[in-house]
Parts: sequence; structure tokens; C-alpha cells
Amino acid sequence: MAQSDTDPVIRVEGLTMGFDDFVLMRDLNFEVRRGEIFVILGGSGSGKSTLLKHMIGLYTPQAGRIWIGDADIAHADGERFEAILRGMGVMYQMGALFGSMTLQENVRLPLEVHTALPRSAMDAVARAKLQLVGLGAFVDFMPSEISGGMQKRAAIARAMALDPSVLFLDEPSAGLDPITSRELDRLIRRLARSLGMTIVIVSHELASIFAIADRVIMLDKETRGIVADGDPRRLREESAHPWVRRFLGGDHDEAANGEEASA
Repeated sequence: MAQSDTDPVIRVEGLTMGFDDFVLMRDLNFEVRRGEIFVILGGSGSGKSTLLKHMIGLYTPQAGRIWIGDADIAHADGERFEAILRGMGVMYQMGALFGSMTLQENVRLPLEVHTALPRSAMDAVARAKLQLVGLGAFVDFMPSEISGGMQKRAAIARAMALDPSVLFLDEPSAGLDPITSRELDRLIRRLARSLGMTIVIVSHELASIFAIADRVIMLDKETRGIVADGDPRRLREESAHPWVRRFLGGDHDEAANGEEASA
């Protein structure tokens, strides 16, 4: 990691997430450091995607603050909120490309909404972003004409259209075969290192996590909090929490005993 470990670009302070009287997670505290690939882990229903949606301003916390740089997205509105959004890019789980638009038109869309660039300049930026993810030859293709892995790449290109300082990816490897998933992992790693971009990912794909993550946090729906924070390779072998080691595949004896007990 090129930047200082003490240089956070995101700070989550005392975050409580829930709906009406239901509390999903309470008092979450963590930082995302500049230039790192940061992965949010957890079991089914633990609130991984919900946390990401709070971090990008789609949901309002029950309590707490979410600092993106020097701005609290949880309490910003109007022009301040729009300015924060322009500084981040988001790729949703299934890509969310518009099927009636070409790849170039999809990637151009954020520029149309947030800038006053002439059309020729927006087209040039869109083509450059598609080239960056290996889709330079597919600018005029419709989403239905390309593979699922290529759709994910196009969605990442669109998320980078405004040159964000932080990129959020929700389950980027979901639905992909192992070879395509590894190719996407390599792309994400290359983008992070070559562009110095901070990337926040929600994932449960262990192979991808170990391939790309600098650091992970793990959410636990039983305690409604964070049970681990660190390098996934070290947590797999050294975490004091048995469930964390088992989740990451490091507690082989306990996992085997669990399988025998359930047989």
C-alpha cells in the first residue's frame, strides 16, 4: 500500500443500522485507509450490503456518523450531499446497466448528470474508461450482447466515470465462474494499484477475498457488531474468535468436528 496506514479516507463512528424498532448492527466503528482494498464480510443476513448502502448515502443511520473525507454523508443534504456523491463511484451487485443503452452510453451517463462537458469530451472519457477495463472494442455493444463478466467490467467503468476517490463494489464476483472471477480480481487489484484508488467491497467469495483484500472487517449478526478487523490471511490463522477462523477456512480441526457432529 503506497499511502500511510494512518491516513483514513472513510471513518465510521458509532453507526447503528436498523429499520423502525429493529436494530441490525449497533455502534460500528472502523476506518478505511487511503489506497487500500477494504472488504466487508459476514454471514447471511449480517448486514454487509446494508452497511455499504449506509456508506454511500442510500440509507439513513439510526445513530452515528459516516465521514467521507471531511464530510458526514449521514447528515449532509443539498449541494453538500451531491458533492460527496460525485467523489465516489458505485457498482451494484448485478451491474445495473441500462439495457437500452450501449456500453459507451451507460458509462457516459454520470458525466451527463454531473458535468457540463461537451458530448465529444464525454464520449472520449467513456471510451477511455472502457479501454481501462479491457472493453475498448465493445463501446457500441448493448449489455445483452456481452457476457456477465464483461457487464461487471462495464459497470466498474461507469463507476469510475467521474474519477472518484473511492470505489464501492457490491458482490462484484457474484454469479461469475471461477476463471472470470479471477480475471475480475486481477482487474480490481490493478486499478487499485495503478490509480491509487480506495476500494470498498462487499463479498463472501473467499478466493477473491484472499486474492485482493488488504484488510477486512467481519460483521456478526449474533453480537450485532464487528468481530474481526485485519488482514484476512492473519485472521484465518490467528483470530481469537473461532467463528472467524472457521469462516475464513483456517480452523480446520473445528470445522471437521462440526461436520462430524452434523452428519
